[in-house]
Amino acid sequence: MENKENLEAARKCLTTSLETSSAIASALDESGSRLELLNQRYLALQASLRPISVQKCSFVNIEHGIDSVLCSAAALLKVLDSVHQLEQSLLTDPSSDLHTYASDTKKLEEALKLLSDNCRLTVGWLKDIYELFQDKAITNELCLFKVKKYLRILQELQVKEKGARLDEGLLSTAFDKLELEFHRLLTANSVPLPLVSLASPHTGQKTSIAKHILPLTSSLAGKLHSIVERLNANGRLHKCQSIYVEVRGMNARRSLKTLDLSYLDIPTTEIEAVQSIESYIDQWGYHLELFAKQLLEIEWRFSAIVFEKIGPEACMGCFAKIAIESGIFSFIRFGRMVTERKNDPFKLLNLLSIFRVLNDLRLKFNQLFSAKACKEIRTVIEDLIKKVVNGANEIFWQLPAQVKLQRPTSPPPDGSVPRLVSFVTDYCNQLLGDAYRPHLTQVVRIHLSWRNEAYEEGIVLCQMYNAIKEVAVNLDAWSKTYEDITLSYLFMMNNHCHFCNLRGTVLGNMMGDSWLRAHEQYRDYYAALYLRNSWGKLLPILGVQKDILSPSSASVKCQDLAKRLTAFNLAFEERYKKQSDWVISDKILRENVCKHLTKGIIPIYRAYVKNYCLTTENDAKVDKLMKYSAESLENKIRSLFQTKQRKGSSIKQADLISKIKDLSHQFHLTLAAI
Repeated sequence: MENKENLEAARKCLTTSLETSSAIASALDESGSRLELLNQRYLALQASLRPISVQKCSFVNIEHGIDSVLCSAAALLKVLDSVHQLEQSLLTDPSSDLHTYASDTKKLEEALKLLSDNCRLTVGWLKDIYELFQDKAITNELCLFKVKKYLRILQELQVKEKGARLDEGLLSTAFDKLELEFHRLLTANSVPLPLVSLASPHTGQKTSIAKHILPLTSSLAGKLHSIVERLNANGRLHKCQSIYVEVRGMNARRSLKTLDLSYLDIPTTEIEAVQSIESYIDQWGYHLELFAKQLLEIEWRFSAIVFEKIGPEACMGCFAKIAIESGIFSFIRFGRMVTERKNDPFKLLNLLSIFRVLNDLRLKFNQLFSAKACKEIRTVIEDLIKKVVNGANEIFWQLPAQVKLQRPTSPPPDGSVPRLVSFVTDYCNQLLGDAYRPHLTQVVRIHLSWRNEAYEEGIVLCQMYNAIKEVAVNLDAWSKTYEDITLSYLFMMNNHCHFCNLRGTVLGNMMGDSWLRAHEQYRDYYAALYLRNSWGKLLPILGVQKDILSPSSASVKCQDLAKRLTAFNLAFEERYKKQSDWVISDKILRENVCKHLTKGIIPIYRAYVKNYCLTTENDAKVDKLMKYSAESLENKIRSLFQTKQRKGSSIKQADLISKIKDLSHQFHLTLAAI
């Protein structure tokens, strides 16, 4: 019951306010019309007064004109009464009925302007009349009294009108209230955007911003428009914009705090020591996309709606300041720090990742930052793109030279595939993969266009081919540095096998089937050379003639068999000891080599041992000379060429870090020399 009474009372109050406001508006319109008419009549009077000499002038002739001036003054006093009524309306809180409050503020502006325009004219007229009375000794006391009275009142009214516009004056106070209401409405309807819940960098699924956009209803938009229009009309747009940027900028910063952006605060001096820069770049790209496509998109739309009746410069000026205050320069600074790192192969991948993000956001950036107010933001983004493109091209065009630079180094002592070879092939596969190749092609194309050079199809593939060609030249040079020719054969067998394993990869497809078949042939060729030069001389020690293996041969003596077995044991152990540290990197190749060795050695060794046992009656002597059984000898052979096991579970990561350090140092030295 009480709520119903309160609603009824509120309804009556609003009805009364509207009726009063309407009456004031009518009074102002009527007074304005009357003042305009009187103004015209006075101008005619003023024209008639100038040429009249004192002798021809009499009070009777100008009495009608004086009455018109006095009527004009009286009309201004009626306007003053309307102002007093508006004062009462503007003492209320604008939040209760914002549209009426804004309307009354506008009426007060118009009333004060009417007073300002006409008071000055009317006071001037009254002064002229008063001087006329004084100079010509016209004695109409009643008329003179009215002139003095109206002159005093209107002069006081002029002072009141000026005071209304000063700080703490009536109109100034009304504007202050509108600013406070503008701040209140924005704050009440600004909710931080839950950016962290909009998407996952792993799933890539993003929630539509429509579910999270701020509640800018038509009612709220109308209220904000009313305030902005009134403040703009009275030279307070700058203060209105400051309030808007303060509230919305704070809300944007609170939205970003839902994300972990600690990596943006890494000092420039420490960026070189960061081992997980790739993961930071992934986060950076994901967060920058959220920032631009979600947060800034909302702020751009919100600014456009709030200031749509003022003009694009006002709304884009606010948006640009919000974008800067919320941290867009921090994102750009991180990207710039990556471009300023020392050159190394992985920096190229980093730069291509940054380019991919910037390129994906190109259209969004064009939409958001095309206005004149966003020139500073456009400049820093364009500068970052230039640094990324130039830096990526600098490293890319140096790739073959960097491979050639490794030529004076020594090959692995175990004959395995050098880290440079596996690194370069893996690296080229990455660059040619779908994740990097389109962006690499684009940065090369852009860089050539900046230099007014034409882009030719296949230029990227040609550079990859040149890098692999330099690897092949390095292998030939390294193979000649081994003192043991057998190890040189093993080394070349390993590396040609590594190239064979590129079949089915992007790099392998690029090099072509004939190139792969050639390396298969070279692999088999060097494998045959290795087996023949290393193990081919082992079997003749046993004397593999048929008469030796026959137990009935009278020409073979037991002592000769024992001597040959001892020599075989020594030769095998010598080879085993020397090759126990050698490595065959590829598992299938390693198993095939061991299989060939066991097939070639074990059957003959088993037959030889059996024959020796049959011709020797002394079991103790047999046990002493027969150091290996066929099975133990086979196990020995199969234990050869194993890759060295590293402690820990992060073998691949440790290798990668080591490669980066080695190649980074070489890249830095070369580019510094250039």
